[in-house]
Amino acid sequence: MDLNLWKKHLGHVPDAVWEQLDIETLVLADNDLTEIPTRIGELKHLRMLDLGHNALTQLPEELGDLTGLRDFLYLHDNRLASLPGSLSRLNALRYLNLIENAFQELPDAICGMVGLIERRATDNQLTSLPDCLGGLGLLRELHLRNNRFVSIPESIGDLSELRHIDLRGNPLTALPHSLVNLPKLEKLDLRWVNTLKLPAWIGDLEARGCVVYW
Repeated sequence: MDLNLWKKHLGHVPDAVWEQLDIETLVLADNDLTEIPTRIGELKHLRMLDLGHNALTQLPEELGDLTGLRDFLYLHDNRLASLPGSLSRLNALRYLNLIENAFQELPDAICGMVGLIERRATDNQLTSLPDCLGGLGLLRELHLRNNRFVSIPESIGDLSELRHIDLRGNPLTALPHSLVNLPKLEKLDLRWVNTLKLPAWIGDLEARGCVVYW
């Protein structure tokens, strides 16, 4: 069962939502929401949750009870600067969207999401990535455009399934040599990066078939 309440300008989530315990898809995007009730943890059958385009500054710990979330979790275009630690239990989640929030660092909870295939965190204020990022062994796409990264940790070289990394618009001064070790990397996007001198080993990536946008 799907429940789509997109752009209804609700202001708050109606109590009736929490009575529909069998829903698998819940869309609450673009509703001027400032909080999500703790009762969201009761929706045990959710596979996809869209909370984008609201005014959320925090999320309840009960969100981590939704261990059936496996398709998408949209949190984009809010005012989030942190995530509850309980989200580390969402180890079946495949897609996480954190675009256009207020994150200055990514919580370690994300590193528990070992099922992630794609993660988007563009247009934030990120300055660093946790070393535990390298534990996301299924990750294929990492989108980090328009943040404040000066460098990226060497642990990114452990992401053996990574195909695409977008670093556009960051003030990078160095790249981790471990990028050379990524056997499936197809695209490295460095456009709008004016602070970086490309290292010589970039040629090795290109020779292997990786497209480097510069």
